[in-house]
Amino acid sequence: MEISLIGIFATVAFAHFLALISPGPDFVILVKSAVKNESKKAIGVALGISIANALYIALCLIGVGSLLASSVFIMIGLKISGGLFLLYLAIQALRAKKSDYESLSAQVSQSENNETTFFKEFIVGFMSGILNPKNVLFYLSLFTVVLTKDVSLTFKILLGIWMTSLVFIWDSAIVFILSGDKVRRRFSKLAYYIDKVTGAILGLVGFTIVKTALTKSTV
Repeated sequence: MEISLIGIFATVAFAHFLALISPGPDFVILVKSAVKNESKKAIGVALGISIANALYIALCLIGVGSLLASSVFIMIGLKISGGLFLLYLAIQALRAKKSDYESLSAQVSQSENNETTFFKEFIVGFMSGILNPKNVLFYLSLFTVVLTKDVSLTFKILLGIWMTSLVFIWDSAIVFILSGDKVRRRFSKLAYYIDKVTGAILGLVGFTIVKTALTKSTV
C-alpha cells in the first residue's frame, strides 16, 4: 500500500472511530437491549446498526449519498422519520409500568427468554441506523473530503468493509460486556429506571430532530 493510501486510511479510520465512540441514539438503544436481553438476542441490534451503516457507506461510494444529501425534501423526510421512530421507542419505554420489570431479575438468574427475539432486535437496530440522518451525512462528508477520484474503487470498497466490520465489532463488544450475567444481575434491579432515562433521552433527541426538520422546511 502506498504511503498516501496509508495516510488516507489512517485519517478515515481515526475519524470513523471517534464518531463511533461518541454516544448517540444508536448507542442508547444498544445499551438498552444489552442490559435487558441475552447477548444472543441483543447482538441483533449490533448487526442491524452495522447493516444500516454498510448500506449508507455503499450509497456514498456509488454516488447516491450525494443525491440524498442534496435533496432538501429527502433529508427532511429522513429526519422526521428518524425523529418519530425515536419518539416511538421513547413512548414505549416511558409507558412501561414498574410491575413489568419485577420478573426481570428472576429471568436473568434462570436464563429464561423474554418476548423479544434476535430478529426483532435486528429490526430495531437497523431502523435506528437507517433513520439516523447523521450517518449518511457523516459518511458522505468523510468520503468527499478524503476519497478523491484518484483513489481506486477497490481501496474504497476495502475501506467500507473495514468501517462496517468495526461498527459491528465495537457494538458487539458493548453487547457482550453489558449482557454478561453479573452485569445484568446488577442492572436488572435498575432496569426500570434505566428504561426511563434512556426513554427520556431518545424522546428528547427525537423531538429535537423533528422540530429542527419542520422548522427548516417552513423557512
